[in-house]
Amino acid sequence: MNKRLNVITLDGPAGVGKSTLARLLAEELAVAWLDTGAMFRCLALKLGPGAEKLAEDALRRRCATFSFSIGGRGKDTTLYCNGIPVGEEVRSENVGLLAARIAAVPAIREVLKQAQRAIGQTTPLVAEGRDMGIVVFPDAEFKFFLDASPEIRAGRRLKELEQNGEAVNPAELADRIRHRDNLDRNRAIAPLRPADDAVLVDTSSMTVEEVLNFMLRRITEGK
Repeated sequence: MNKRLNVITLDGPAGVGKSTLARLLAEELAVAWLDTGAMFRCLALKLGPGAEKLAEDALRRRCATFSFSIGGRGKDTTLYCNGIPVGEEVRSENVGLLAARIAAVPAIREVLKQAQRAIGQTTPLVAEGRDMGIVVFPDAEFKFFLDASPEIRAGRRLKELEQNGEAVNPAELADRIRHRDNLDRNRAIAPLRPADDAVLVDTSSMTVEEVLNFMLRRITEGK
């Protein structure tokens, strides 16, 4: 198998800091950053509650009306849906739960896998999500799987939401993250797990800078 030297994957559960680290890593490497979680969230928001219950044909027809692309690189990478930038409206906890539900639907995963691979054909990138290293880019040269306890991740997510002006009960947030973990790790299609050749990184006691530097060293040493 030929390794994809222009794709680096970051996988892991909700709230582990994938988006922040993928953005920083892409900035250091001067490549684009693909936030696949935002793609699921955007599609979930546009399809609305109950989309996971639609018949496959109807769901595919609706999905066919949306197309994704990216522009820029590093921290200035922008994800577009139908040519319009995807904004912060997709970042709420409620949209995250909708995204977790549609992520269990095979048709949704197939549609977005093809969209993600198409983007990967256009530009070097750091791709972050749940199954980048296993399903979407199995031949990526560098793969990382980030993890931390639900409590640690809830604390980090709480700070992020508070900075965005969103009030959340800490205990409820921790329960939501555990629920999201259960959906992600136990779904029949592409359950959350590290690729066999992924580098596992427990970020529980590491700063963002420490995790970033660790990944950069692994990439530099592997070249």
